[in-house]
Amino acid sequence: MAGPSGRPDPGVQPKLRLDKWLFHARFFKSRELAQDCVEEGHLRINAQRCLKPGHGLAVGDVLTFPQGGRIRVVRVLALSDRRGPATEAQALYIDLDAPGQDASL
Repeated sequence: MAGPSGRPDPGVQPKLRLDKWLFHARFFKSRELAQDCVEEGHLRINAQRCLKPGHGLAVGDVLTFPQGGRIRVVRVLALSDRRGPATEAQALYIDLDAPGQDASL
């Protein structure tokens, strides 16, 4: 985010729209489906319900949401400006509910 001088402010953490990140990380096939999940109240950011698809998501945030009959709990590791291949998408988060994963990272 640019400061008054037009240069990036190093004290401001970059953010990305929640629906965009969910789409880029390949949790949903479209941004519209991600928006629906958020607007229906099915998603939490850091244990707080979020109803706005445009909410700013930052690195380190923890998301909890239903997907395909299970509850996903993921920590955001990176933001992306595009929807890339699956291997690139998997680098954007760590699954905190996966068996054998170290959730203390």
